[in-house]
Amino acid sequence: MSDDILYETHGPVRLITINRPDKMNSLDFAANEQLVAAFEQFKKDEAARVAVITGAGDQAFCAGADLKTYTMAFATTPASEFREKYTDGYGLGGITRGLEVNKPIIAAINGYAMSGGLEIALAADIRFGSTNAAFAFQDVKWGFHPCDGGCVRLPLIVGLGHAMEMILSGERIGAEQAFRIGLLNRIYSQGELKSKAMEYAALLASRAPLAQRFAKDVMLKSFGLSLAEALRLESRSFRDLANTKDLAEGTTAFREKRAAKFEGR
Repeated sequence: MSDDILYETHGPVRLITINRPDKMNSLDFAANEQLVAAFEQFKKDEAARVAVITGAGDQAFCAGADLKTYTMAFATTPASEFREKYTDGYGLGGITRGLEVNKPIIAAINGYAMSGGLEIALAADIRFGSTNAAFAFQDVKWGFHPCDGGCVRLPLIVGLGHAMEMILSGERIGAEQAFRIGLLNRIYSQGELKSKAMEYAALLASRAPLAQRFAKDVMLKSFGLSLAEALRLESRSFRDLANTKDLAEGTTAFREKRAAKFEGR
């Protein structure tokens, strides 16, 4: 990775840091492509079980796209090329659209998560926030709306009413309100946030990785299905786990009253 995106290995956990604090950790095109590469690396690495994404400093998780660079690119790049590379690509940060990482991802939100930054947080599976975390889709103030999953994921996470309020007003909410509506799973002090996120990531990494991946797949794919279809999907997924070494290890560990040692096989 470059200096803009830091990629660290902590056992089975990968810590990905957006390292542009002087720009409120906003992403220009180069940093965005590097973040895509980081998540591609995490996805392909069999030893990597959980990722934590955060921002450098104590002011911002990510303020979204660096609009100056995006506006310039939009003005100077042919529409078809812009659409192919950016609109139809992996989206902001690499996880908002198309990459489909089936391993657990935790967002440690250490300050502002605005517009595209909030969309990156929404694309994570679990969100921890610092007490000074703040969230907004400011897009309607500038004449557009969220385009990297905000209109789709936010209603699924906080409910339609809360999502309508945030997206249609462009107003900011703080950590306590985000926690109340289900946008944040937990709140920690700024000093504790990263260590608590890494601690929880290590806990997740100790669980059965295949079971996590299959469960995540079922939860995400069941949206939009009828209840009967979703239940069939869940049942088929459960049957697919039946002959795995992890299931045999888990049941053996239960009988022997010891911690299971999962291999993801």
